[in-house]
Amino acid sequence: MPSNLSINRRIVLAARPRGVPAPTDFRLEQGPVPAPQEGQVLLRTEWLSLDPYMRNLMEEVGPGYADPMPLGATMVGGTVSRIVESRHPRFKAGELVVANAGWQDYGISDGSDLMPAGDLEQPSLALGGLGMPGFTAYVGLLDIGEPKPGETVVIGAATGAVGAVAGQIAKLKGARVVGIAGGPDKCRYAVEELGFDACLDHRDPQFAQRLAAACADGIDVYVESIGGAVFDAVHPLLNLNARVPVCGFIAHYNEKTATGPDRLPGWMATLLAKRIRMQGFIILDHYATRFDAFRRDMLAWHAAGKVKLREDIVDGLENAPAAFIGLQQGRNFGKLVVRVAGE
Repeated sequence: MPSNLSINRRIVLAARPRGVPAPTDFRLEQGPVPAPQEGQVLLRTEWLSLDPYMRNLMEEVGPGYADPMPLGATMVGGTVSRIVESRHPRFKAGELVVANAGWQDYGISDGSDLMPAGDLEQPSLALGGLGMPGFTAYVGLLDIGEPKPGETVVIGAATGAVGAVAGQIAKLKGARVVGIAGGPDKCRYAVEELGFDACLDHRDPQFAQRLAAACADGIDVYVESIGGAVFDAVHPLLNLNARVPVCGFIAHYNEKTATGPDRLPGWMATLLAKRIRMQGFIILDHYATRFDAFRRDMLAWHAAGKVKLREDIVDGLENAPAAFIGLQQGRNFGKLVVRVAGE
């Protein structure tokens, strides 16, 4: 259902999830289109980004980098939006911007969170490889991972929005890249299209053994976004002075309590003995200092065909909850975006 100028549809948080989100955790509501006040703009959502971090914000106690969503609040999310009406001196009606309008047709902004979308043939890329996920890959890999030519870099969620970009940048820096993905089709894509040297299916019963064989000289950099059994297979292979940038742990997002044996003592021993640098980072902290360099480099790499960007496009705001549930289960193939409205 396309948006119109009389009704604003929005998807709100109806209940706190118990494990993997369910359709009943979301509710589609309708109301009037908001009116901008002085110093504000009215935004129409054209593209909506769906990202794993949103699951954390659905909890009553947030992860620390953003406030949790109250029940009944519009689901948060990055958007590519068209300015419909402007009462702000810096923005004009008709401009396309990257915003944070959330899961709704229309939103209001005071302009502080808006960035020009740029002259992109496919504007939704500003939510993926040319936006926050790509920026996460860039900072995590280059600033924390610091891959050197000839080193082995392992990428979790290798065909996801972050992993696919991180792996391709690692190849540009001369590293040997081994991906980890869910299913043979994704692994084939990582090797044949993205240029990874190898890719392992984490669903394979022999995954740990196959990873060890693919990383016969150990692992120098591991871009971590998964956790769980994947990390269990990775950490014994980490080399002396290995680097582990951590941008997520999706295998645990839907857990209410820890499961399995306590692996912390063994991991701490490995961390110490191998002098491993493991650093968590929140990409919001780096926009002021690194985004311009990222944007310049990524636009050049993409234009030259050195970095390929794949999207998984879902049509219709009403289909966002089902798509987001699928994201939690690894069903997406590429950066997941919702086409909400367009010209």
